[in-house]
Amino acid sequence: MIVGIDIGGTTTDAVAIKGKNVIRVVSITASDPVAAASGALGKLIATLGCSLSDIETIVATGGGAASLDTTILGIPLKKIDEISAIGIGGRALAGLDEALVVSMGTGTPFVSVKDTKITHVGGTGVGGGCLMGLAKHILNINTLKTLEALAEKGNLRNVDLTVGDIAGGPVGALPTDATASNFGKLSEDSSDADRALAIINLIAETLLVLSVFAARSCDQKNIVLTGKLIRVKKLVDIMKDRGKMFEMKFIVPKYGEYATAIGAAMTVREFTAD
Repeated sequence: MIVGIDIGGTTTDAVAIKGKNVIRVVSITASDPVAAASGALGKLIATLGCSLSDIETIVATGGGAASLDTTILGIPLKKIDEISAIGIGGRALAGLDEALVVSMGTGTPFVSVKDTKITHVGGTGVGGGCLMGLAKHILNINTLKTLEALAEKGNLRNVDLTVGDIAGGPVGALPTDATASNFGKLSEDSSDADRALAIINLIAETLLVLSVFAARSCDQKNIVLTGKLIRVKKLVDIMKDRGKMFEMKFIVPKYGEYATAIGAAMTVREFTAD
């Protein structure tokens, strides 16, 4: 059994795989990288009901991986850069040879995978951190669950300006309901629910457009969405629906929120990052 650990800025994920099969995933919150890695490993072992001797090796990635030693609890530890882990994990989970992998976490990097070549195309600070920052600033909401529940009651037409509002109909390939200006129609009559939905829509459409531009820049047709933000169903639905006008295929694989940790565990030597 191989364990992959992704030590992120907010949470630490640990996964256990045998061959190419994911057998368990866990997450914990801890600020210290060493404590996070040890805690995630301990939780993984406890939920599996196995022992340390069942683990062949551990592969760590993420911002906190650099702080780790060469072993954890006596088990050999390897490290892999986060970009490679994102590319390997997203590609493997989607079952594709080529794809743009979008890791929607606190921020959002874009990683192109073509056979054995992994390329960091770029990234943006727009992601989960931005989503919750706006929710707190505009609505005084501190949890994603509360934001999602409120957004279900919202109406974008009360906040966002559409192409139809400006042109009276579609413009070229843009449908009438395409967004012309996020928050461009905000008024005192807009409810908190409208604003909640508009915040999710702003993040979704920004990541959608940046994903499409990144995919076009490296000649990719498939976009694999990974990271914790894929848990926000409304956000993913917006990206997949709006993505149709760009003739791009958006894929949300099973275990996609743990793709980076899975990619670390699935490290294959012929993959190289640049």
